[in-house]
This record gives sequence, C-alpha cells and structure tokens, in this order.
Amino acid sequence: MPHPRLLVTLCTYNEKENLPQLIPEILAQLPWAEVLVVDDNSPDGTGKLADEISAKEPRVHVQHRAGKLGLGTAILAGFRYAIEHNYDFVLNMDADFSHHPRHLPALADLTDRCDVAIGSRYVPGGKAVGWSLARHFMSRSINLYARWLLWLRTKDNSGSYRAYRVSKLRELDLDRIRAKGYAFQEEILYRCRRVGCTMEETPIVFEDRRFGQSKINYKETLAALWVIFRLSIDNLTGVTVKAR
Repeated sequence: MPHPRLLVTLCTYNEKENLPQLIPEILAQLPWAEVLVVDDNSPDGTGKLADEISAKEPRVHVQHRAGKLGLGTAILAGFRYAIEHNYDFVLNMDADFSHHPRHLPALADLTDRCDVAIGSRYVPGGKAVGWSLARHFMSRSINLYARWLLWLRTKDNSGSYRAYRVSKLRELDLDRIRAKGYAFQEEILYRCRRVGCTMEETPIVFEDRRFGQSKINYKETLAALWVIFRLSIDNLTGVTVKAR
C-alpha cells in the first residue's frame, strides 16, 4: 500500500550550518516524504544553500520570503504550499536539531489515527534536556495557561513538532489566524479543535540546537500570552471559526 503524500516543512532563518546535516537525516527516516524549506531571506545564505540542495535532490523544495516575517507566518506558508500541491499530511519541525529526525517515523505512524499528531515533551517518555529552571517553568506555565483558556486536552501545546491532515487544514480560514510568532502553536491547535480535529501525542526528547542561537525571547512569550487570552474571549463568547 503506498504511503500518503507527506511534506516536511522547515522554517529557516540563519540555519546554514544545520541544513546540510538535517535534510539527509529527514529523508533517511522518511524516504517517501518531501521537504519544503521556507527561508526568511537568511543573511547567512541559508536560502542559497537550500537552492543548491534542491537542485541535486528532487524531493527538496524551497520557498523564499522577503524577510523575517515571523515563525507563525512561515508555518502558514508551508500549510498553503501543502494545500496547493495536494499533499495528504504536512509535518513541521524545527531546523536546528532540537526536533531530532529519529522521532519522525512515530509521528508519521500516528497520522493513521488522528488529524493532528504532536511530538510531545510532556507525555510519559518525553522531556526537554539542557534547559534552565526558568525555561522549564516558562514552558510549563504557558502550556497550562493554554489548556485552561482554550480548552485543549493535549499536554504540549507550545511545541511545533507536529503533523497535520491537510484535508482538515482546508476547513480553516488561515487568513483569520492572529499570531505571527510563537503563539501560532497554541492558536492553530485551538482552531483545529474548533473544526473537530482529533489529536494525539507521542513522546519526543527536545534537545538544544546544534549550531546557532535560539530565537525565542520574553517578548515572544508575552505576545503568546496576549494572543491566547484574546482567543479565550472568542472561545467564551462563542465566536465561530470561519471555515472555507
């Protein structure tokens, strides 16, 4: 039986050192998948390198964006590409090895029985390594906050290591999504829940990036808290999620 068409999206900004190692590992774990690099005009030449990889490997595609427009909008660009090109599933992961490719088969297998498969740090067997106590506290707090306010049953709502059924993404009006940055992770789960998506989690080990610097900061955290609060008001007042 043929595999469903699966697109793995990598949203990049200054990931030139990671990309040549990461893409071959992804394709080794999921030989039937294709990869889309969504690059935000990285000044280190990540986009040019992605083009060079794509020229040699037909399973790799590249989208170039004008600049650093936010992680959420980059993931949405990957969603739109998957919808336009009729993939069955789109799987997003970080491009810095914090999401290790060894977890890809488990995520792909999970899509057989759910609409959103989540690589989770907070189910048995999952964890984050190399974090400070402050970062652990911040992540746990945001996840608990999102669960309460957005009525989410999933444990890991702030991570981006996930696979989505493209037919369910077609039911969303992606233009209504508010979050541009890291708050996108909670918002897309909320909107998926509102259109009846089933969700399951599989454990992952989240690791520190191999090269480069982390892009998360306290400004992004505050923005996430605000977006989640606004969505909770919509949730309580019965504002509908417009479907296509």
